[in-house]
Amino acid sequence: MKKNKASDFLKLLDTFITTYLPCSVGASPNTVKSYKYAFRLLIEFMYKEKGTEADKITFDKLDYKILTDFFSWIESVRGCSASTKNQRLSAIASFSAYAQNRDFAAASVFRNSVNRIPVKKTQHKHRAIFSRQEVTILLALPDENRETGLRDKILLSLMYASGARSQEICDLTVGNLQFHQKGATLNIKGKGRKSRRIGIPKACVTLLKHYIEYRKIIDRPERHIFSSQTHEQMTVSCIEGIYKKYTTIAQKENPSMFTAGSYPPHSMRHSTASHMLEAGIPLVVIKNFLGHASLQSTQIYAEISQNTVDRHLKKWNEKWFPSNIVERKTSQAINRIPEFLDCKTEIYTK
Repeated sequence: MKKNKASDFLKLLDTFITTYLPCSVGASPNTVKSYKYAFRLLIEFMYKEKGTEADKITFDKLDYKILTDFFSWIESVRGCSASTKNQRLSAIASFSAYAQNRDFAAASVFRNSVNRIPVKKTQHKHRAIFSRQEVTILLALPDENRETGLRDKILLSLMYASGARSQEICDLTVGNLQFHQKGATLNIKGKGRKSRRIGIPKACVTLLKHYIEYRKIIDRPERHIFSSQTHEQMTVSCIEGIYKKYTTIAQKENPSMFTAGSYPPHSMRHSTASHMLEAGIPLVVIKNFLGHASLQSTQIYAEISQNTVDRHLKKWNEKWFPSNIVERKTSQAINRIPEFLDCKTEIYTK
């Protein structure tokens, strides 16, 4: 009987990961990978801490106490942050709803237990943003006389002009780009496989067209626009390396600027949105340009813009108001992880 329950648990989890998420939900490969990892951790915890092998896990074993212990374990032993813990909880909660809808009797206790786990409060995440002057400096750093330098300049320029995510840039092919008299249009496939069309300015188009012609791929619609030195399609980690390289140089050459510390590639997307808002472009237009699912996601840039205003006001106050005014002081290896949870396993969608 226990064997059947274990098989039911793994069978539902298998279908959830390999079919439901990519086909029914339209989840991105990165989202599926994140969900896989959440369950790899759960299986690792059950084996190491509770002595239960993967094929012996049943829904009724995943009660409130076990799940509470699991989330405490990933924070204390694995060192997961509060936001990462919330991501793991979201993945497991999604599966619990899926499982209950398909086997209510078996999964109801599991579902109810997951619902009792609270989402942990997280600190407001600081978003690094380039000023317009910093963007100008950054785009001037790559050496156009070198092939990789030319690529990096075009990549940085296109990410600022389009506000695209790193993965969206990696996925761009020549066929996704349409040139016309006033510039060019990009067909971008974003999160959840949602597509959007955006225009990019002529200055960036000129650089991009020159780069594609230089690579001799303008008549090859299937080719990716950006490649690494080892792969035809660039990876997100490669883009991360490019940003780290040039922001490090920029910080050394301009010690009074680039003060946010770390600038991941997403900083350019934040910068584009913030600069658009400062230019007076309505939030709803920025929402469609960035491919946000709701206006609430775009609203954060209104707060960012206010932070920019506050920063300038602070500098003005420090420069023009007396500085001698004294303010009053205030007081082990996991056992038999199912193959479908292997992050390297291909997901076949029919």
